Amino acid sequence: MLDLRPVGYVIGLLVVILGAMMLFPLLVDLLDGRGEWHVFLESAVFTILVGGLLALSCANGVKEGLTIRQTFLLTTTVWLALPLFGAIPLMLGATELRFVDAFFEAMSGLTTTGSTVISGLDGLPRGLLLWRGILQWLGGIGIIVVAMVFLPELRVGGMQIFKSESFDTFGKILPRAQAIAKQISLIYVSLTMACMLVYMVMGMGPFDALVHSMTTIATGGFANYDASFGAFAGPVEYAAAIFMILAALPFVRYVQLINGYGAPMLRDSQIRGFMMTLGILVAVAAGVLYYANPHNGEEALRSALFNITSIMSGTGYASADYMQWGSFLVMIFFFTGLIGGCAGSTACSVKIFRYQLLLASVRTQIQRIRSPHGVFFTRYEGRPVDAEVLSSVISFFMFFVVTLGMVAWALALTGLDFETAVSGAATALANIGPGLGDTIGPAGNFSTLNDPAKWILSAAMLIGRLELMAVYAMLTVRFWRS
Repeated sequence: MLDLRPVGYVIGLLVVILGAMMLFPLLVDLLDGRGEWHVFLESAVFTILVGGLLALSCANGVKEGLTIRQTFLLTTTVWLALPLFGAIPLMLGATELRFVDAFFEAMSGLTTTGSTVISGLDGLPRGLLLWRGILQWLGGIGIIVVAMVFLPELRVGGMQIFKSESFDTFGKILPRAQAIAKQISLIYVSLTMACMLVYMVMGMGPFDALVHSMTTIATGGFANYDASFGAFAGPVEYAAAIFMILAALPFVRYVQLINGYGAPMLRDSQIRGFMMTLGILVAVAAGVLYYANPHNGEEALRSALFNITSIMSGTGYASADYMQWGSFLVMIFFFTGLIGGCAGSTACSVKIFRYQLLLASVRTQIQRIRSPHGVFFTRYEGRPVDAEVLSSVISFFMFFVVTLGMVAWALALTGLDFETAVSGAATALANIGPGLGDTIGPAGNFSTLNDPAKWILSAAMLIGRLELMAVYAMLTVRFWRS
C-alpha cells in the first residue's frame, strides 16, 4: 500500500513556508495604513496552522528517500495544494474573488503562467500586488528544483538526459546536490536583486521594481498595472529583455560559472539554440514592424525584442497590443510561445532541447535511409542519445499536441470562439500568459471567461508546468496498483 505520510510531510512544510510568506504583504499593507493587513494575518495563521498540523501528523512516516510513486504523487499534489492556500488572500482581500477566480489566479501565479482574472490592478492595495509577485517568485524557484531533481529521476519527457552522470559538463565539475541547491537559491535571489536595482536606476519606483523583478526572474509576467509592462515603455524594456533571457537559461550553468567553470555555458547547445532562435525571431519581427507598421528603427527593435523575448521565455509581459501588428506577426507570437526556454530554468513550454533532439533524430533517420548499410547514432552534446530518451521526447511531443487539441476542444464546448479556445489552450499548457484575440489577448484578461473554462485552463496550467507525463502517470490504474 502506498504510504502517503512522506508526501504529506513535505507538503505540510511547504504550506507552512507559503503561510510565512504572507507576512510580507501584511507588513506592506500595515505600513500603508490599509485595512487589508488583517486579511493576510488571518490567511497566514490558517495556512501555517494547517500546514504545521499536516507535517506533524505525517512526521513519523518520514524516511531517507521517496519511492518513485511517492515522488510522482508529491510532484503533482504540491502544485495543487499550494494554489489552494495561495488563493485565500485573494478571496478575502480587496479583490474578493470567487473561489474559481482566486484558484485560477493562484495557479497562474505558482505555475508562472501570468494569465490573470483581475481588472483594475492599478488601484489594488500594494499587499495584494506583492502577494501576486511572491506567488510567481516562489513558483519560479520551485520549478527549477522540479526540473533539476524530480523530472530527470522520473524520466519525464526526455529530462533524464540531464541526470547528473549523463554528461561530464553537468555532473563531474559540480559540487554536491545540497551545495547546488544553496547556490541556485543564491543565484536566484541575486538575479532578482540585480533586476530590481536596474529597474530602479531606469526609473521604476522601489515597489514596482521589487514586484516586477520577482515576476521577471520567475518568467511569470504578473504586473502591477492593467497595461502590463506598457506602463514603463521605454529603455527599461531592454533591461527587462536581458533579465528574461538570463532567467530562461539553465541555472546549473550559473552554478558552474560561479565555481570557476565558464566553458560549459559557452558550449551548451541549448543556450546556443535558444539565443539563435530568439535572434532570428526578433530580427523578423523588427523588420516587419519597421517596414509594414508605423515604427521607427529603434522602436521596432525594442518592441520586437521585448515582446518576442517575453513570449518565448513564457514571461507573458506585453508592452503593446501586438494583435494590432498584423496576422503574420500574430502567428509568429503564437508559435513562438510553443518553443520555450532551456531546461533547468524558470522558462516553460516545450523547451529548446526537445526540438534539438527531435531534429537530430530526424537527421539520423534521413542518413539511414540514404545509406541503409551505415551505422548512425543520434547525438546530443557530442554523445550518443539513448533510445529511451528519444522515445520520451517523441512521446512528449505526441502528448503535448493531443493535450492541446483536447483542451481547445473542451474550451470550445464551453462556448468560446475558435481563436480564444485554441490560443487559451496553448497559453495555459505552455504557461505563457496572454492568448490571442480581444478577450484574452495582450489587451484583455481572463475575467470574462465562464467558470468551466477557468477550471479547464487551471488544469492545463498544472499539466503543462509539470510537463504532462508527471500528471498523466497518476491517472493510470497501474500507478495505484503497483
